[in-house]
Amino acid sequence: MNDMTVSTAESQGWNTACMAHFHAECPTRALFDQIADKWSIMILAVLEQGPQRFNTIRRALEGVSQKSLTQTLRRLERNGLVTRRVLATSPVAVEYALSPLGETLIPPFRALYHWVKTSIPAVNAARAAFDARQAEG
Repeated sequence: MNDMTVSTAESQGWNTACMAHFHAECPTRALFDQIADKWSIMILAVLEQGPQRFNTIRRALEGVSQKSLTQTLRRLERNGLVTRRVLATSPVAVEYALSPLGETLIPPFRALYHWVKTSIPAVNAARAAFDARQAEG
């Protein structure tokens, strides 16, 4: 990393030790990859409303496959962000909920969601300008 990169990173609130966490083998990168995954963010948003059964989560997330939902829920549970409770019903049902650790992600996710909502006009304008430049040349 050159001096310019460090200066830019530090000026944006990152320090050089933090930048090292972007190495492929770093456990923080693996956790970041998981919580930044589109299904993880959406699952956590659905669970913010309270405990939900698997099929309720699936219906709330248009386009998620059963396999993707199962894998994402397992990773979230393994990382301590979601709890899984088997309900003694007939047939047996499973309910997922945010863990206390998972609840700590809600404020930053809300901030990110707000940024997306307010920035979409600028993003659309940038996309249109990019597409126009690509069409020209």
